[in-house]
Amino acid sequence: MERFRVGVTHDVRGPDDAPVYDLELLERDLLVRWEYLPAGSNELAPEHVAGYDALVVWGSTITAATFEGVDRLSLVARLGVGYDRIDVDACTASGVLLTLAPDGVRRPVAAGAMAFLLALAHRVPEKDRHVRAGRWERLAHPGLGLRGRTLGIVGLGNVGREVCRLAAPFGLRLIASDPYVDRAEGADLVDLETLLREADFVCLTCPLTGETRGLLGAERLALMKPAAFLINVARGPVVDQRALTEALRERRIAGAALDVFEREPIDPDDPLLSLENVILAPHAIALTDEALRETGRSACRAVLAVSRGEIPPHVVNPEALAHPRLAERLRTYAH
Repeated sequence: MERFRVGVTHDVRGPDDAPVYDLELLERDLLVRWEYLPAGSNELAPEHVAGYDALVVWGSTITAATFEGVDRLSLVARLGVGYDRIDVDACTASGVLLTLAPDGVRRPVAAGAMAFLLALAHRVPEKDRHVRAGRWERLAHPGLGLRGRTLGIVGLGNVGREVCRLAAPFGLRLIASDPYVDRAEGADLVDLETLLREADFVCLTCPLTGETRGLLGAERLALMKPAAFLINVARGPVVDQRALTEALRERRIAGAALDVFEREPIDPDDPLLSLENVILAPHAIALTDEALRETGRSACRAVLAVSRGEIPPHVVNPEALAHPRLAERLRTYAH
């Protein structure tokens, strides 16, 4: 019996050539063989994926062109929860399941959001610069106490709900906005405009979709309090970056903490880099050992389920299960 072949994108390699994500479950399964896809283009081409039953991908782009002439592939297991670089409709039309790893990123992303919130509230960057400049004025940068202040969470999905849980012990008033949620444990549901007007901290945890692209433009950013902070651990294009930069430069909002940007990596000439009231991270605030371990294991569990002819957890496009080619492949794997 031919082994179930898995291609892993090259961008998960560490300095020692080993994957930084935990793929041990693949290593231990004798019926599975995995290997790295060729390094090079970020967009996967048919010649890259044609010989595999499943792919484990991190930052690669997958389009309809990826599947041209490809009839063996059954699964794309994404190491993360965002899939804006993957053409879901093309996966479905080709009979390829797309899975995510929400159980691996839920706590690390939410903890990263809280780390940003605490750093902004306690003015950690200003205090760091102050000491490095040889100064010792202890009252130069007083922070903000959180008790009684308002945290507004935009998007109450996997991560947004976890932010609610982590924020609760700080005594924050929690409000949230999500048109697809009718109740929120621990938070009051409000419309987006109300959230922006009332929140002292606005935290973006929504997915990037056609509805959320450009969700916070100049008009909505103008609703925020001058003393409020914006935290984005979602996706860069959810915010109009130029409008945000102007709001920060003119101090129309107090500050921001951004893990994501409209273009990644950020342009070295981007004016955000010259502002002192913004904390920046390279889309890595959640990349902890916990995230790398649990996200890798989640993707591996999806691969191994398909290798046994089973439906994996966390499928984005269950419609693909109706594709006759996928149904036949799953029957073959089961035997």
